Formats: sequence, structure tokens, C-alpha cells
Amino acid sequence: SVASLETFAKEGKIDANLKQFLARVTPEAREQFREALLTKIDIDPVLLSRFFNSVMGADMLSRLGKSITIQGGINGKYALRGAIVSAAFEPGGLTLLNILKKLPNHIQLQGEEILGLAKALDYAIYVSELFTKDMRLWTAEEAAAVKPAINYASLPDLRQRGSFQVKKEVWNLTDSSRNRSLYVDVYIPQTFRDDKTPVIIFSHGLASRPEDYAQAIEHLASYGFLVAAPQHPGSDIKYLQGMLAGYYRNIFDRDEFINRPQDISFVIDELARRNDSQFQGKLNLTNVGVAGHSFGGYTAIAVAGASIDFDNLAKDCNRSYSGINISIFLECRALELPRQVYNFRDERVAAVFAANPVNRSIFGEKGLSKISIPVLLGSGSYDPAANPIFEQAISFTWLKTPDKYLAMVEGQAHVNFTELDAGMQKTLESVVDITLPNQNLIEDYTGALLVSFFEVYIANNEKFRPFLLSSYAEYLSQGEKFKLDFITAASDEKLSQLIEKLRVHRQ
Repeated sequence: SVASLETFAKEGKIDANLKQFLARVTPEAREQFREALLTKIDIDPVLLSRFFNSVMGADMLSRLGKSITIQGGINGKYALRGAIVSAAFEPGGLTLLNILKKLPNHIQLQGEEILGLAKALDYAIYVSELFTKDMRLWTAEEAAAVKPAINYASLPDLRQRGSFQVKKEVWNLTDSSRNRSLYVDVYIPQTFRDDKTPVIIFSHGLASRPEDYAQAIEHLASYGFLVAAPQHPGSDIKYLQGMLAGYYRNIFDRDEFINRPQDISFVIDELARRNDSQFQGKLNLTNVGVAGHSFGGYTAIAVAGASIDFDNLAKDCNRSYSGINISIFLECRALELPRQVYNFRDERVAAVFAANPVNRSIFGEKGLSKISIPVLLGSGSYDPAANPIFEQAISFTWLKTPDKYLAMVEGQAHVNFTELDAGMQKTLESVVDITLPNQNLIEDYTGALLVSFFEVYIANNEKFRPFLLSSYAEYLSQGEKFKLDFITAASDEKLSQLIEKLRVHRQ
């Protein structure tokens, strides 16, 4: 009963009602459960209510409602929504105990569902830890195979800014064919390279903006790249603010799955229009690079040639406990789109860098295998939103392009806390008892990867090829607690074997 749980949470006493439930639980797990019951989450109840009214919020409640039902086994999503929002209004705040106290008396806990969810969470933790360990091992193995050994100390340090001065312009544009207005942050090197100036388009993540990625973009531009970062108005921070203010029902517009890739092509078109008048025809627009983060990673992969696989997406969205992969809540919204073949491939795009991309379910093996250009997938071992094993590792094995790379920053947790919320990092560290790497270290790793990848595949500069090796990741990781793991197609078979082993383990 809830009364038993309250006594246990506040006094540590286990009565007859709880004895059987906690009998097989270790003392450590028991204490963690007790803490979880009382841990307070500070959140505006009105904003919480609006989130649960969104498609993603309703989907989350519906999945949880399978475990907590009302009489007759009916999904308890509405009872849950009321209890969570009501608990958030309480003076004691939003705690698990307060939520349970607010649930109606006729609620039923579905033991098998709860046990299945717990097992799925345990499995996710297990596979993530195993994958992180193996990525470190494969990085070292690939690095040891580099002969002769490369003396990186004698080569340029790609963590340092390049020699080009950079000027930022903001272009306010309207695509009349789509009746879509957006701004673009354009980072322009103040001198041109001897040959054509390489161009990169950068796509921001969900509920974000181009400015949030200024440090990485400026770093890339300082090496002589022109970098254009468009706002995606249906999925940026302004849209989220509009949703929280009650102007929109959802966190993002479902048509963003279509509009985002089209924004990339529109920006390339605009650069082509201005090339002669503003850039003396110096821009290379036949060999463009695209980089993106999270939803922007989806965007980059889409213009690379991946196609939406609605059948695969529907299957994944209906799979039990798929909600442990948070990305699924975003990807499943694509099922609202008209079922047709969407072709976002832009032939001017020659290589893509997708950091923490949401992509696996929406594209599937069928969609990802269509990509023929170089791809670098970036991930973070602590990423709760786009889990590296579910969203990047499996996708890596599905890519058929021989020029493919998988990088993982140990400890990276999807977002840049210095840009988004200084207090968020401390909150996460205190709640889940982890230490996160310094953001400057993550920026160093990311900057070096961006420069090396795009120098080789967009600027066609083979001098940077040695930096696209696992041995360089080992060099950058020297003395660091949080390493940069990096593998190439050479480790594809090992990763495929691990994924198959994990699949069998789960059955």
C-alpha cells in the first residue's frame, strides 16, 4: 500500500505489506528505492501539464499506463497524468511518493509489466556498459594496427583554432516555395583559401538554436570553411517556448521531418545565388558537408540519402518497452506524416557528420543502407536521449558506405550544459551519481573530429587523413579520465558480433 511505502520512505521501516516485495532486493537497492521515493524534481506544474498534452507526452504516459492500470486492466495514463500534475502542485513538490499518494484507490499495479520494464532498463544499462568497454578496446586495437606509428605531437593540433579570421553574419531569408521564413548564422573566413572555399551546413537539435553551437562552428570556420547554420523554425527553442506558453500543442511541428532536410537544400541554393556577388565565385557548392546534432543528426542523414522506413518505425514504436530509448518518442511522431516515399537526398552533399543523431527506427536498415557518401556518427556514453548502442552503434553496422566512422566521447550526455542550463549539470550529477566531463574537453574532441573529417572529405585534403584514425583518438585521450573512442569500418564485424550477442542475451 501507499501508506506502507510512505512509512518505508520516511522511517525505513518495512511492514508486512512490503516484506514480500522487498525480500529479494539487496540492501543497496532498497536504499536507492527509498531515496527515489523522496527525490524531489523542481518543475512548473503548468508546463508539465502542457507537456503531457503533447503527442510525445501522451505517448510517454500511455507506455507507463500499461504498468499502472485502473480496474479492468484499462491503461492508467489519465490517472497518471492527473496524479503527476497534482503532485507537482503540492508544497512537497513532485516526488514518486507524492505521485503514488495522488493515484486513485482503484489503481492496479501490473507486476509483469513493471518487472518487464525493470528488466528492460537493466538490459539498457548492461548493453551500454558493455559497448563502452568494447569501444575502448577496439579503439586501442585499431590504433595498434597503424604502422608506422604516427608522431601526432609533430603535427598541427586540431584542438587549437585555425589561422583564419572569422566574421559572423545573420541572414533573414524566406523560402517562398514553402512560405517559410528563417534566419541563418553564417560564419565567413575573412580570407579565401588558394583553391575553392569548402562549405559546411550545420543543423541544430530539437528545442535549440544555431547560436548554441557557436563554439564548434567558429572552430571549423577558423580552418577556412564557410559554415552556415540555419534556424529550423518548427523545432527550435522559440517553438518550444511557444508550446510552453500555450500557443502550440506539441514540442515540434511534425512536418519538421520534411522541412529540416529541405532547409539544408534551401541554404545551399541561397549560397549559390550569392556566390558570384558576395564571394567572387569562390565557394565550392558541388562538394558540401553537412553536420548536425540530435534532430539535426537526423537532418544530416536524411540529406545524405537515407529514406524513412515507415514499416520499421511502426514496428519499433509498438515494441514493448521501446520507450527506454527516449529517441523513440521523437521518431514515432513521423508516423503522423502521409505515408509516401520521401527523397531528401541532395547530390551536392558529399559527406555528413551526425552527432548524437536520432535515426535508427525512423530509417531502419533499409533506409540507412542507401547512403553511399562518407558518414561520421558521433555519440556520448552517458547520452540518455539518443542511447549510443540503440541509436548510433546499430546504425553504424547498417551503413554500406566504406567510409564510415563511429566516435564516442566517454561521459558525454547529449547536451551542452554550458549553453543550455548551468544548473542542469549539477542536478543530473546529484540525481544519478555520475560525474560528467568538462565541456571544454568535449569541445576539443568535437572540434578535432569536425576539422579532420571535413578536411579529408569536403576540402579533399589528404594531409588530414592521419587524423581520421583511432591512433589520433588515443593521442587526444592521453591523461584524460574521459576518453575519445573512435572506430572505422575495420571494426564493423566486431560490432556486428557484439550486437548479435546482445540480441541473443535479451531473448
